[in-house]
Amino acid sequence: MSRTVSSWILSSARNSIVLQGKGRLYSVCIPNRNKIKWKLVFSKTRPYPAGSCSLDNIFSLKKAFRHTSTEEEQLSFQLSPSQINEILRAGELSHKILDLNGKNVSSVLRFESNQLASNTPIEDRRSAATCLQTKGMMFGVFDGHAGSACAQAVSERLLYYIAVSLMSRQTLEEIELAVECMKPVLPILQWHKHPNDVEYREITSQYFESLRVYWQHLLDLDAEPGFSLEEAMICAFKRLDSDMSLEVQAPQENELMRNIALQVAFSGATACVAHIDGVHLHVANTGDCRAVLGVHEEDGTWSTLPLTRDHNAFDEFEIRRLKREHPRSEEKTLFVNDRLLGILMPTRAFGDVQLKWSKELQHSVLENSCDVEGLNIYQYVPPNYHTPPYLTAEPEVTYHKLRSKDKFLVIASDGLWELLSNEKVVQLVAGHLTELNVQKPHLAFEKPVNLGYMHSLLLQRKNRGIASLDQNVATHLIRHAIGSNEYGEVDQEKLAAMLTLPEDLARMYRDDITVTVVYFNSEAIENYYKNN
Repeated sequence: MSRTVSSWILSSARNSIVLQGKGRLYSVCIPNRNKIKWKLVFSKTRPYPAGSCSLDNIFSLKKAFRHTSTEEEQLSFQLSPSQINEILRAGELSHKILDLNGKNVSSVLRFESNQLASNTPIEDRRSAATCLQTKGMMFGVFDGHAGSACAQAVSERLLYYIAVSLMSRQTLEEIELAVECMKPVLPILQWHKHPNDVEYREITSQYFESLRVYWQHLLDLDAEPGFSLEEAMICAFKRLDSDMSLEVQAPQENELMRNIALQVAFSGATACVAHIDGVHLHVANTGDCRAVLGVHEEDGTWSTLPLTRDHNAFDEFEIRRLKREHPRSEEKTLFVNDRLLGILMPTRAFGDVQLKWSKELQHSVLENSCDVEGLNIYQYVPPNYHTPPYLTAEPEVTYHKLRSKDKFLVIASDGLWELLSNEKVVQLVAGHLTELNVQKPHLAFEKPVNLGYMHSLLLQRKNRGIASLDQNVATHLIRHAIGSNEYGEVDQEKLAAMLTLPEDLARMYRDDITVTVVYFNSEAIENYYKNN
């Protein structure tokens, strides 16, 4: 199997001229005798000169067991089971909600998350936090394109904007007074992070100042802000995108901050954020990440409830929306090859000012910036660019009132959904949940115990699948997504081949994958309905 996979993969890669791929932004592969060159329309990989500073340099992840190019003379697609597990489990994150006095009042029982890179470095990001000044928890998945800068910024900032949008006037006044008096500010969020999740501290002060200007704007409103949760999420998404656009136009303290602001604005990210407060679930989605609910029906079967729509050229609502927003003369040029203006797959995203700003503003900002080519930022105006903006960060918000039969929520970047259907994902999580809930069989010892007898018992246990079961359900999903054969079973040879694909080839077969699974506390949900 691995020989067949490897030979087919290398043959297709070395003979291909155009990489259409599943990416947001396309690139052209031009092979020559010595090496493969990539001509990037908007760059995915960022070759920085020595000494330059970039988010991708700072956020690069450790590479293991992976080839760097299809041009290597000897390529091996062999990995041991332990090596496969090491790669798959490197990004695992899990968190269980504290059980206070034997009564877990939260409707969230726990969450489990994981990531697997295709791009180097990974362009996906994720966030999870508990609101401290308001109620609820938030979970976000962010799928970057043309680099990781925008996804990184959104993952750090968006949950703060949502939390501030939900605060009362009194709380906002207390926070503003603390800042004015240079006193400690009330904590807004409690983050739940993986040790490798990074934060760009050099620009935190600017992010805080922009957030402060936002809450000052809310305080300037004549009445109590009083946003509904849907309004708060929409306002937060739009305001953050606007702030990122303004920050790159404003003078910066130093070149580092200027470069980061440029990379954030000229790259892009889609986003899906869930806010859970008791039985109230709101999901805000911009782009093609996806949220799906797993429902355990009364007859014991599992059903799937999608909570988002993919915003792309295949969605009739998005096509009609864009046609309403632009002249009839542009109807035939809005979508070219199923991409917005022939460039972008998603029709909603943060950043991507190339599809939002006027030509004049783009030229002005880039003309006044030093070494934009070193940052892989180029002024590229697509054909038929007449009436910007063509892209928006405004999300669609879905509300769902949780029931006791709603067992889990899966939020993931499109790297997962390109490989697994909604129904398959729910089936896999439900099966994993069932296996974990089945009590592990005890080893029945017979006296006297000898080494051969112990070995026999351990083999029996391994054959029942207990020893190889991923404890983290997000890892379980990723394993099946990239390693399943035509029968829906994980093929170890295919899995090894997919994990060792060279960097210049992996993107043809899979995208970055980020998955967060939130398990609900059925007892807490039932108690809500009993008490109300």
